Amino acid sequence: MMRGKRRIKLRSAEEIAMARQAGALAAEVLEMIAAHVAPGVTTDELDRLCHDFIVNVQRATPANIGYHGYPKTICASVNEVICHGIPSGRRLADGDIINIDVAVIKDGWYGDSSRMYFAGQPNAHARHLVQTTYEAMRAGIQAVHPGATLGDVGHAIQSVAEREGFSIVREYCGHGIGRIYHDEPQVLHYGRSGTGLTLAPGMIFTIEPMVNAGRPETKELADGWTVVTKDRSLSAQWEHMVVVTQDGFEILTPWPDGHGDYAPIQAGVAPATGAAAM
Repeated sequence: MMRGKRRIKLRSAEEIAMARQAGALAAEVLEMIAAHVAPGVTTDELDRLCHDFIVNVQRATPANIGYHGYPKTICASVNEVICHGIPSGRRLADGDIINIDVAVIKDGWYGDSSRMYFAGQPNAHARHLVQTTYEAMRAGIQAVHPGATLGDVGHAIQSVAEREGFSIVREYCGHGIGRIYHDEPQVLHYGRSGTGLTLAPGMIFTIEPMVNAGRPETKELADGWTVVTKDRSLSAQWEHMVVVTQDGFEILTPWPDGHGDYAPIQAGVAPATGAAAM
């Protein structure tokens, strides 16, 4: 969470191009690591692969290392870990779900994105949580257009999650991003339609809902970073960077490998009101 208030920046075409470049690199890391997520691999191994790819292939800078003392390149959040899971010697087990969150710096601009992965074959409940969380993010992004409000975005996300019996984490949110990693505005993943900041072309921010299978309460572990569900239920998260355009939005962290089994995210599509697509 961020403290204080800073002016919301409206980015020029040149600035958006720089953010687009950084965002594409973050998405490329997440594409690269997908083939390595499997039972038996450690989250430290995944971290090393991402670090080496960012530094040696992309010629970029891992943004997370040293950020407020964080020690690793990625956040690797497994099962009941909501966010900020520190990579370690823990080996993934068959059926685990994992969120990998990565941020890079390229030419002074930040790119930030996360995806969910399956280690082996998760059960139907875990798959449903992951799918629903994706649909919640998708609904939130599709609510973005000039004149909409951040309350519209939060309401769209919350509606998808809660109609499936899941809960929204309240303590952590999306954020503005550019030359500053975590900037204004704060993007809540719940809310009332028609409330909050009115969106305007040139605003860049992340939408990154964290959805729990059980209750929404969180607990931070003794390492000062890892956040878990208080009831130890599963949690899932997806994240994209978006920019508000003249007639909708553009995703700045599009997946190089396409949407796979997930529905495309399209401008001009109203958030769904029925059951989440499965």
